[in-house]
Amino acid sequence: MLAPALLLLLCLGGRAGPSPHFLQQPKDLVVLLGHEARLPCALGTYSGLVQWTKDGLALGVERDLPGWPRYWLSGNAASGQHDLHIRPVELEDQASYECQATQAGLRSRPAQLHVLVPPEAPQVLGGPSVSLVAGVPANLTCRSRGDAQPTPELLWFRDGVQLDGATFYQTLLKKGATESVESILSLTPSSHDDGATLVCRARSQALPAGKDTAVTLSLHYSPVVTLSAEPQTVQEGEKVTFLCQARAQPPVTGYRWAKGGSPVLGARGPMLEVVADASFLTAPVSCEVSNAVGSANRSTALDVQFGPILQAKPEPMSVDLGEDASFSCAWRGNPLPRVTWTRRGGAQVLGYGPTLRLPSVAPEDAGDYVCRAEPGLPGRGGGAAEARLTVNAPPVVTALHSAPAFLRGPARLQCLVFASPAPETVVWSWDEGFLEKGSRGRFLVETFPAPEGRDGQGPGLISVLHISGTQESDFSRGFNCSARNRLGEGGTWVSLGRRDLLPTVRIVAGVASSAMTLLMIITGVALCCWCQGKASASFSKQKNLVRIPGSNGSSLRGPEEEETGSSEDQGPIMHSDLVLDEEGALETKDPTNGYYKVRGVSPLSSPNSCVASVQLKSAGIFNLS
Repeated sequence: MLAPALLLLLCLGGRAGPSPHFLQQPKDLVVLLGHEARLPCALGTYSGLVQWTKDGLALGVERDLPGWPRYWLSGNAASGQHDLHIRPVELEDQASYECQATQAGLRSRPAQLHVLVPPEAPQVLGGPSVSLVAGVPANLTCRSRGDAQPTPELLWFRDGVQLDGATFYQTLLKKGATESVESILSLTPSSHDDGATLVCRARSQALPAGKDTAVTLSLHYSPVVTLSAEPQTVQEGEKVTFLCQARAQPPVTGYRWAKGGSPVLGARGPMLEVVADASFLTAPVSCEVSNAVGSANRSTALDVQFGPILQAKPEPMSVDLGEDASFSCAWRGNPLPRVTWTRRGGAQVLGYGPTLRLPSVAPEDAGDYVCRAEPGLPGRGGGAAEARLTVNAPPVVTALHSAPAFLRGPARLQCLVFASPAPETVVWSWDEGFLEKGSRGRFLVETFPAPEGRDGQGPGLISVLHISGTQESDFSRGFNCSARNRLGEGGTWVSLGRRDLLPTVRIVAGVASSAMTLLMIITGVALCCWCQGKASASFSKQKNLVRIPGSNGSSLRGPEEEETGSSEDQGPIMHSDLVLDEEGALETKDPTNGYYKVRGVSPLSSPNSCVASVQLKSAGIFNLS
């Protein structure tokens, strides 16, 4: 069974043919800056898409690689040749490259492209002619700048012979790249070295032959420098011109300016223009002149006039009651400013000069004190700085408004405490006990920071005494709120007001009684209307006439009445239009407009008797007693 299966697999494998593979892969390459780089890539039995990557970034699948103007692919794509060309090579091309057959999932080994940058010609400081003083030790410095890769070495030669004893330095940037390299040659010249030529050569793998810079030695003297400023006395904000003059042999090679020992960036010539400010009064300007022999410098200070500048602001103070307090502040200006002390919000001058002393402070001395500087010259502006004085004293306790409470209801009493230093404790006390914090029986104490403290009186606290289920005794006694710190104790009495419940009950009862009365009246009126409507309907059905007493004693009867019998047998007949007269009697409305004088009498059992009943029942409803 196993042999046929292996035979089948061999047959299938033979039909599939060779899988895609690399015929040629790129290798690490070193190329000079500006030259052309070629990275080869060849694939066998593969006709799909091929792309190159640079540090993992895909360059594209087109042969001309749009977006990369210096990159292109060469070779016969049908035969699997996909070489990457770069021309001209720049520093940014230094990276890791891969050739990838994307549809086959093949990646070549990474090839590192190294770009060599030849060094520029080095610079010999003080060259091309260096003046030396005979018998005085001197240093010759050769410096190579730029982006040379790899870092070049600097060598000294005289008459074709390499000199020993030079010291080599490298200056590195933060990212690790070399900013510059220097080689310093130390020598003590003699008279026969006058006119000698020394060569500094910068050499590297990118430029094996190297580049030379020659310097000629000349024995001379160092510069003699004079420095002047115009104008010497100046207002702050005005321009000043410094002129640095030197006499030297050989001529001057450079100028370097400094202010207070720090270099002035960008200043290279014999003239320096600045805008004067207060710092020039204490930081002199110096000019250093160099030539091939050496250097010399001179310095000068300006008389700059400026307004007050705060040097040291007053610091907040906290002192105990009765002790002395003092504040200090420092201002500078040219001329010196006039310093005064006041209290914030007040105009009275409390003192002059940099220090204010307050002997035996009292609580009313707490607050903010202002140190004000007035310029020595008009129009130069001024300034002010302030500090707070906190007077440490026993606590000041004030009772806050507390809402009246119901008997057996909750209550809340409050007091406000100001103290510096902060109170050690705040205690509520009453007849049978006291409570500092937490709860005890019906009582609970809470303490909160006050929203805003008083100036100089320290932080504020609000202490709250909660009472659950007030009793009669709570309204008749006082509650004491007291606070204590290391300087003493302060307190105040807080009383609890009572809110009476009876007026509210009476008002509610009166409103309820009025509502019931109105409801009964409406019900009675509705009932009467219903009764009258029923009586009217009965009269209409019987078609009876009203019995009217006539002058001749006869009665009028309707035709139906004559046939059925006398009216006495049927009882009195009444019209439905009956009303109450002023005396409470029922009175009929006269449908004949006075032609007949109708007067009806109805028993209490008649339908209209409900009106009288309502009136009788409604009497005394509003009696609340």
